[in-house]
Amino acid sequence: MSSERLIYLPLGGAGEIGMNCYVYGYGAPDQERLILVDMGVTFPDMDGSPGVDLIMPDIRWLEERKNRLEAIFITHAHEDHVGAVGHLYEKLGAPIYARAFTANIARGKLAEYGLSDRAVTTTAAWPETVKKGPFSVGFLPISHSIPESSALVIDTPEGRVVHTGDFKLDPTPIVGEAFDSDLWASVAAPGVRALVCDSTNVFTPVAGRSEASIADEITNLVSEAKQMVVATTFASNVARVKTLAEAGQRAGRSVCLMGRAMRRMIQAAVETGVLTDFPKTISPEDAASLPRQNVMLLVTGSQGERRAASAQLANGKYNGLTLKDGDLFLFSSKTIPGNERGVIRIVNQFSEMGVDVVDDTQGRYHVSGHANRPDLVTMHKLMKPQIVIPMHGEHRHLREHAKLAESNGFQSVVAPNGVMLSLSAKGPKVEGYVETGRTYLDGRILIGALDGIVRDRIRMALNGHVMVTVIIDEDGEPLGEPWCEVRGLSETGRSNAPLVDALEEDLDQFMGRAKPATLRDDDKLEMELRRLVRKTTLDEIGKKPEVTVVISRLA
Repeated sequence: MSSERLIYLPLGGAGEIGMNCYVYGYGAPDQERLILVDMGVTFPDMDGSPGVDLIMPDIRWLEERKNRLEAIFITHAHEDHVGAVGHLYEKLGAPIYARAFTANIARGKLAEYGLSDRAVTTTAAWPETVKKGPFSVGFLPISHSIPESSALVIDTPEGRVVHTGDFKLDPTPIVGEAFDSDLWASVAAPGVRALVCDSTNVFTPVAGRSEASIADEITNLVSEAKQMVVATTFASNVARVKTLAEAGQRAGRSVCLMGRAMRRMIQAAVETGVLTDFPKTISPEDAASLPRQNVMLLVTGSQGERRAASAQLANGKYNGLTLKDGDLFLFSSKTIPGNERGVIRIVNQFSEMGVDVVDDTQGRYHVSGHANRPDLVTMHKLMKPQIVIPMHGEHRHLREHAKLAESNGFQSVVAPNGVMLSLSAKGPKVEGYVETGRTYLDGRILIGALDGIVRDRIRMALNGHVMVTVIIDEDGEPLGEPWCEVRGLSETGRSNAPLVDALEEDLDQFMGRAKPATLRDDDKLEMELRRLVRKTTLDEIGKKPEVTVVISRLA
């Protein structure tokens, strides 16, 4: 009996939506040769990660085994699948494989950090395969909300795994490949050990709609508008951007792209040949010189991002253009959970300007890029896997997807981040647990979630901050009075005296009665001063601030 095993280990994306990062391995236990599928990011929020720029998976487990890592495969070019390539590539160093459009985006990520684009190899679609160690991997076309999305067909000595990536069953996606059920059936024919499957829309009970189904609705909306029209969507949804641009063109409007990400995606689509007939566009300067009723702007910022074009327009002006009473703003997108506050802020800002805002409440101007519940059932039955492993979803999505698979007679298991499974012919088995976490991009530096930096930032935001400075002379006696600097706290407490005065008075009294042994011991003195500041501030304003103590000793 062979001691070798086939393993699956999610480091990100299983138990959350975003930050996708999945490891597959084959070989003797703890000696497996490995491949990595996707290196994605998720985005911070002010509540849980203030000041952070991006959040990435913690890949320390994989970094420690990088000598066993054969290759990295990227399923598609969404940020939650490719966004960490530039930040984490040097930690792993393995070659990257992707199809042309995704490879174009990945090379751009590497270039931003001065890394060679030769790390990325462009790969053709299935049946072409890449052979790495015990793996043979092919890119199987699947429709999604970005061009050239692919599932991965991963052949190993233990059997075939199909990793769906993000997908929908769309026969008319406008841009990119339509779902080809015959092709997928041919992949399933030799037998599929495991289907590792997108779970995002498992709770949506109706079958998904095609991208082509909303073109007429968008065209009618734009044609009936009286003044300037502005539309936002996910920059990576090239098909939707094309639909919007064509709607503007049919209405006799000049189309202007605004936002670096949107221009970059359209450029990549043209360069790689997936987009050949995009309407002609004009510059923001030319748009500003035309009558408002002859202009349509396509802008970034569908999720309320503060620095994107939508937010800039909501703040008053962007690239010389302003919105006015009677203009139309269309959200041709779904608000991702967690982004509601930013989107609502922009909607209200536009409302105050008199701009008419149209969103996707009625489902007329947006369709999801993910398979709904009936589509997942179709995929299960088409592939007939021995095991269904839900991925790409919060824990509730994974659990519901597993129950759905089991209800149709398939083995299934919930494996959130850090759970290592063996995918044997007898069924999935938990082989161990790996500590997983998050890596933050904070400015230009990568920091760990447990480093304490973000935790301290949250504490200061919640509690305020007091800095105390004391000077000790050559004889070990206080020189002058302590002084305080206060940030983020009320200026006046319940004694009706300035908080700083109350703090400095209590600190001065303490220093005057402190024992010589305390004054000689920096650690003990710092502890006592911090305790006193927190006590006084609690008495005065009901808060316990973060405290920094600076002790200066004269030689």
